[in-house]
Amino acid sequence: MSVDAHKETLHFQTEVTQLLHLVIHSLYSNKEIFLRELISNSSDAADKLRFEALSNSALYESDPELKIWISFDQEAKTITVKDNGIGMTREEVIENLGTIAKSGTKEFLSQLTGDQKKDAHLIGQFGVGFYSTYVVADKVTVRSRRAGLAAELGVCWESAGTGEYTISNVEKQDRGTEVTLHVKEGELDFLSAWRLRSIITKYSDHINLPILMPKLADEDEKTAQPAAQEWEQVNRATALWTLPKSDITDEQYKEFYKQLSHDFEDPLAWAYNRVEGGNLDYISLLYLPSHAPFDLWNREKQHGLKLYVQRVFIMDQVEQFVPMYLRFLRGIVDTNSLPLNVSREILQDHPAVTKLRAALIKRTLDLLDTLAKDEPEKYAKFWAQFGNVLKEGPGEDFVNRERIAKLLRFSSTHNTAELQNVSFEAYVSRMQENQKKIYYIVADTYNAAKSSPHLEIFRKNNIEVLLFHDRIDEWFVAHFPEFEGKALQSVMKGDLSLDEFLPNQDKEELKKEDEKAKQNMEPLLKRLKEVLGEQVKDIRLSHRLTTSPACLVREQNDMGPQLERLLKSVGQEVAEVKPILEINPQHKLIEKLQEEQTEDAFQEWTRLLYEQAVLAEGGQLKDPAAFVQRMNQLWLNLI
Repeated sequence: MSVDAHKETLHFQTEVTQLLHLVIHSLYSNKEIFLRELISNSSDAADKLRFEALSNSALYESDPELKIWISFDQEAKTITVKDNGIGMTREEVIENLGTIAKSGTKEFLSQLTGDQKKDAHLIGQFGVGFYSTYVVADKVTVRSRRAGLAAELGVCWESAGTGEYTISNVEKQDRGTEVTLHVKEGELDFLSAWRLRSIITKYSDHINLPILMPKLADEDEKTAQPAAQEWEQVNRATALWTLPKSDITDEQYKEFYKQLSHDFEDPLAWAYNRVEGGNLDYISLLYLPSHAPFDLWNREKQHGLKLYVQRVFIMDQVEQFVPMYLRFLRGIVDTNSLPLNVSREILQDHPAVTKLRAALIKRTLDLLDTLAKDEPEKYAKFWAQFGNVLKEGPGEDFVNRERIAKLLRFSSTHNTAELQNVSFEAYVSRMQENQKKIYYIVADTYNAAKSSPHLEIFRKNNIEVLLFHDRIDEWFVAHFPEFEGKALQSVMKGDLSLDEFLPNQDKEELKKEDEKAKQNMEPLLKRLKEVLGEQVKDIRLSHRLTTSPACLVREQNDMGPQLERLLKSVGQEVAEVKPILEINPQHKLIEKLQEEQTEDAFQEWTRLLYEQAVLAEGGQLKDPAAFVQRMNQLWLNLI
C-alpha cells in the first residue's frame, strides 16, 4: 500500500447527515450512552484483533495486552477514548464513519416523525453507535492505524457533524484507534473523573479487557484533574457470562444486553445457562429484546449470536445457532466444543454445531414457555413485537413444531376486541362436544375476518373460530395442518355442514332437507351458472350462511384468496383459482331472484350478487366502475 498523505474534505452519506442532525438535537434521552458506545467499539476492535492474531500473531506488534484508556482534559475540554485493538485503514475509516451500510436505512429514516420521544425509540432500534458522540461534542477527532501497517499509514478523521469531514494520513506509532471528543459548553460536567468512572462502572464493568483511567491523587475530590499519567484499572474486566449465576444482578444483565445489542431499552427477558462435561461444553446468555428492530422482516440481514471459543471472541452474528424464526434473539455462546480456528465454513459441518443449535433452540423455547406461563403481560408484549416471526417456526422446524404451536396466539370470535391472546390449547379446551376440528378464517384485516359471512353458521351454533388476519397466516396454516391430532379447517373452504355435532337422526333429517332444497333450487342454480359462466367453478347451496345471501368458497386444497393476492403483489405468477359461489336458499334476495322473470334484470342481480361476495371476502373487482353503474341503475329501477 502506498503512502497517501494528502488531506481531503468529503461529504457524509445523505443518511448519515440526517442521523447526525437528529443526534445533535438531543434525541438521546440519556447522554452518557456515548461513552458506553465508544467503549463497546473499542472492545469489538480488541475482539477482532484477538481473532485475526490466531493466524497471524505478528499483528500484536510486541504489545499483546489489549486495553482501553480513557482520559480527559479540563483545559482543552476534551475526552479521549483510546484502544490498541485492530485499528482501521483509510478506506475503513471512510466506510465506518462516513456511511451507514445498512439495508433499509431510507425506509427507517422515513419513519421519523419529529416527535423526539418516538424518534429516539426508533434510533435505539437502528443503533448508531459512534454518532452518539455528537450528543456531547461539537467536534470529534479520530486517529487510527490498522494492526500490521506501517506507522506512516495512520489516519486522522475529523468532523463537526455538519455534513462533511476531513481525512488525512498521519504518522501513528501505536496501532488501534483514539477518539477525542471536543466537549460542548453545555456538557462540561462530563469532564470529571468521578462522572466518567461512574459511567464505566454502570455500563461497562463487564467488558472483558481492562479499562484504564489516570490515577487521582485525591479520590474524594469528584472534579479532580489527574496530575500525572499513572493509569489504574476502573472495571472488573471479567466477562459477565463467566461469573457464577448467583453473582450476577438483574442490572448487570440489562447493561450487558445494551452493550451487546447497542439497544437503549432493557431486554424483555433473558436466560443464562452453563453446561459442563460430556460431549458438549458451553455457556449461553440469551436475550429477548423489548422491541423489534426496524429491519426485522429483511430475511437477508445477518442474524445470530456472538460466538466465543474458550473465552476468545470468534465472530459476530453466527446464524448457524439460530434459525430464521428466532432471528430476534440476541446473546452470546461461549464453548469449548469448537476449535479456536473455527470459520463460518467449518461451522457448517462441525458435529458440535448441530448439538449446540438444538440446545440453544430448546433454551429459547423454554424461556418463551416460562414467560407465557408466569408473566403473560410480558409475553403479550413479546407477541406484539415478534409473534409473526415465530409463526414461521412450524414450517421451518419440524422437530419443535408442536412446542412452537403452543406459543402462538390468535384473535378469536370469542374475543370482544382485537386481542391476539387465544392459544391452540385454550381453543381446544373450549371445543364443543363431538367437535373434531379447529376452525379458522383467513382475512386481510381483523374487521374483515370478524365480519365475514362465512362465520354465520358458527356464530349460530356458538362454535369458536380463530381469526387469522396477518400476512403470514395463510402460509402458516399451509405448513401446520393439525394440532395435537385435531385438523385445522378453514371455514372458507370445502362444503361445511357441521353435521359432526348432530345426532344420527338429525343428520338424516338434514340430508332430506338438503335434497328437497336442491331440487327446488335446481332451475335457479342452472340460470346462475349461465350468467356467471367461467367466473366460477360451481354454484351450490350453502350450509354456512344464515343471514347473508351468498359467499365465495374454494375447494379444500385450493390456495386461499389472501395468499393468492399476496403472491401476486410481490410479482409471482399464480395460476387462477376459480371460486365456488354458495347461495343461501332461505334468504329473501335469493327468493326474489328465483322469481325474477325479466332476463336483463336477472343478469344484473346475479352479477351484483357475485360482486358483493367478492367484496365480502376482501377481494377486488375487475371492473369497479361497472359495479357502481349496476348499483345505480338497480336503485333507479326501485325508485
